[in-house]
Amino acid sequence: MEVQSNHGACQSAAHVDGARALGAAGGNMGGMANQDRALGTPYGKHPTRALLLGSGELGKEVAIALTRLGVRVIAADSYEGAPAQQVAHEAHVLDMSDAQALAELIAKVQPDIIIPEIEAIATQVLFDAERAGIHVVPSATIASICMDREALRRLASDDLGLPTSPHRFAGSLEELRAGAQAVGFPCVVKPVMSSSGHGQSVVHDASGIDAAWQEAQQGRRAHHDGDVSRVIVEQLVDLDYELTMLTVSSSAGIVVCTPIGQRQQDGDYRESWQPADVPADVLQESGRIAREAVRGLVQRAKTDTAWGVFGVELFVLTDGSVLFNEVSPRPHDTGMVTMISQRLSEFDLHARAILGVPVTEGHVALAMPAHTAAASHAIVVSGEGEVEFSDLDAALARAGTDVRIFAKPRVAGHRRMGVTLALGQNVQEARIAATQITQALHTEIV
Repeated sequence: MEVQSNHGACQSAAHVDGARALGAAGGNMGGMANQDRALGTPYGKHPTRALLLGSGELGKEVAIALTRLGVRVIAADSYEGAPAQQVAHEAHVLDMSDAQALAELIAKVQPDIIIPEIEAIATQVLFDAERAGIHVVPSATIASICMDREALRRLASDDLGLPTSPHRFAGSLEELRAGAQAVGFPCVVKPVMSSSGHGQSVVHDASGIDAAWQEAQQGRRAHHDGDVSRVIVEQLVDLDYELTMLTVSSSAGIVVCTPIGQRQQDGDYRESWQPADVPADVLQESGRIAREAVRGLVQRAKTDTAWGVFGVELFVLTDGSVLFNEVSPRPHDTGMVTMISQRLSEFDLHARAILGVPVTEGHVALAMPAHTAAASHAIVVSGEGEVEFSDLDAALARAGTDVRIFAKPRVAGHRRMGVTLALGQNVQEARIAATQITQALHTEIV
């Protein structure tokens, strides 16, 4: 495993058994996950060490929030120069789906806390780390469930009784054909393990099933491993709009942020806004589903420290009914709007909850003047090479606007490279302002 750090490159220790390496890490760790942590000495004798597994734009903001509280942040990703690595105290490059490489890294850095920020992780190593006394956020069990659409949907629908779209699971092309007939056309086919819309297809009739199966196999995580992926096929519901309910589990219990509206394109976030303008009954039902989903996951964890932000994704149908879709056990890309709408962003809330700080209704409240809305707009750049930004002065000339440049090293094809933030007297005005900033910023590929 090649390891990169802020102090230069070094070669990892010789290959060792992953379980033995983790046992050594746990033996050196000592305390339990719920201990009162030492903060403020990231380079001192007894720093609290947080290992980020995934160092993208969301991880970068989590790293900043933790750093503000005096945590030593170690940022890991599959490539050098990832956003969070640029602000962390220490950085490492590895394939986090490689169980031995991940176990060796954990043994090397001896984290107190492991924070998964992506889903392509060797889950078993998280369980090993947890048994060694390391606090996995929110827990190894929750991370494992949320990586698997089948496990998550069965928990939500079968165990918790949450409303979901009609669905079936399939482990073969024949089962997919039968499942599609059962839920009806049009339907959506997704791999049970994927993210950001990868491997997803809309199927309008039986003739499209074969192509959807192949797309799911190619778009799933670790498709190169050669195993056949199970898929979920679900009815294409009469969707009116989507909501994100940021839900925080902390030592004070479970609270829900003001709902966030969003616009997706090709399965990926493009815009979000807060507060979403929803009827009172939709607001009540959305909050209920979000709380129940997170409560169910926390109960499965069987630990007192299943803390952090959960991004609960909901569908609101044309008839006003609300369906559970998915949940991410981490800050959500649509939640970047909270960097301008709330005093404590989703990243601040995540950091506080992880460290055992109580998060209450007051902590998740909006911090905008009355009759004000906030919006975010993703900056997506297409091309090949390094991306340079200019004209920041013109883009941010208006008050109540902001931008976050992710500083990813390169773009290949198309990639989200930043986000704009804006306030307005209403949602429409805020969205227009955020879009205008995006258009005013000049990007050049060099």
